[in-house]
Amino acid sequence: MSEPPRFDRGHTDDLMSFLAASPSPYHAVANAAERLEKAGFRQVSETDAWDGTSGGKYVLRGGAIVAWYVPEGAAPHTPFRIVGAHTDSPNLRVKPLPDTGAHGWRQVAVEIYGGPLLNSWLDRDLGLAGRLTLRDGSTRLVNVDRPLLRVPQLAIHLDRSVSAEGLKLDKQRHLQPVWGLGDTRDGDLIAFLEETAGLAAGEVAGWDLMAHSIEAPAYLGRDKELMAGPRMDNLLSVHAGAAALAAVAGSGAALPCIPVLAAFDHEENGSQSDTGADGPLLGSVLERSVFARGGSYEDRARAFAGTVCLSSDTGHAVHPNYAERHDPTHHPRVNGGPILKVNVNNRYATDGSGRAVWAAACEKAEVPFQSFVSNNSMPCGTTIGPITAARHGIKTVDIGVAILSMHSVRELCGADDPWLLANSLVAFLEG
Repeated sequence: MSEPPRFDRGHTDDLMSFLAASPSPYHAVANAAERLEKAGFRQVSETDAWDGTSGGKYVLRGGAIVAWYVPEGAAPHTPFRIVGAHTDSPNLRVKPLPDTGAHGWRQVAVEIYGGPLLNSWLDRDLGLAGRLTLRDGSTRLVNVDRPLLRVPQLAIHLDRSVSAEGLKLDKQRHLQPVWGLGDTRDGDLIAFLEETAGLAAGEVAGWDLMAHSIEAPAYLGRDKELMAGPRMDNLLSVHAGAAALAAVAGSGAALPCIPVLAAFDHEENGSQSDTGADGPLLGSVLERSVFARGGSYEDRARAFAGTVCLSSDTGHAVHPNYAERHDPTHHPRVNGGPILKVNVNNRYATDGSGRAVWAAACEKAEVPFQSFVSNNSMPCGTTIGPITAARHGIKTVDIGVAILSMHSVRELCGADDPWLLANSLVAFLEG
């Protein structure tokens, strides 16, 4: 395999800005939409009638975005090329009764979302971000991006067994962050957020809030060939997909397909929601696009039969301290190019014909790629790939970027790989 080209620092710099500005799925889709707006895309409402005009359009629903570009002269049965990703990451989320505390400490009651590496949340300066729903039904994004919360670890003097037996954390008792001193008062956290957001007292009727590390993404290593940052799983793919879609839409090239970005919420807890990959959002958008261009159910069937989806999600780079946990013949390396994920038990959706589609895109983009399979002695994770394939009858291929520290507050990737992924996605979306 030839050496990959040096990365485009502008792309990776922009990724770091995107990660820092997207502490929640709601912020992530707003930032993706802003990038697409600059590329000429316009938002359409699901409650309005859609027209069949060419150009870029997108739908926002909660923490999900589906965007597509209709080339001039596209027929109703024109197939789609989809980049699928997810916007959510494992974290700590605020409970319905958020104010708690004990022994003079004021705390925030949180619930564990997804499967985070719990120890990575200890002794971090944490902010709080998400979505506030107001009494009139409108929503407001909020981001307290300063040291606000902290989950303090127990001193080793009070737990001498931790060195020999390892750290053992109870999700209910040990992960509740502190945020001040004094007596707990009902409504105090939400009142603080109302004031922060410039809202009147009592205006907030509901919330979807989550903690995040305020430490900024950064290049790492002697030669800055690595990048450390939060929520790479899977905002790295969301960013690459948005960049690729904008590039294809702005290229002016004749396209044999309709390129699509579908970034879903709730992948980390099963995708079963109205904004998850197992919900109806993607199918509804694709079908309405066909029908808006004068298509029939037959045209819809033809379009779906020719459609291919790349499920882009981070995967596991070989870990230098735990190489035995990997398959002995498949050791993806950072900065070695994106990975093709394969699992014959359909935890990933890739098959041989899907591999050929991916290989052709990488060859066109002059991007090297690697293959990943799990060690047979260990269970394999999964993605939106099999869900998308089964729900919509669409050929789907699982790919992504190899990282370390997956599901940690702060993950690690090669600084070349985000750019290499984006280039391969451009080639794929061009058809």
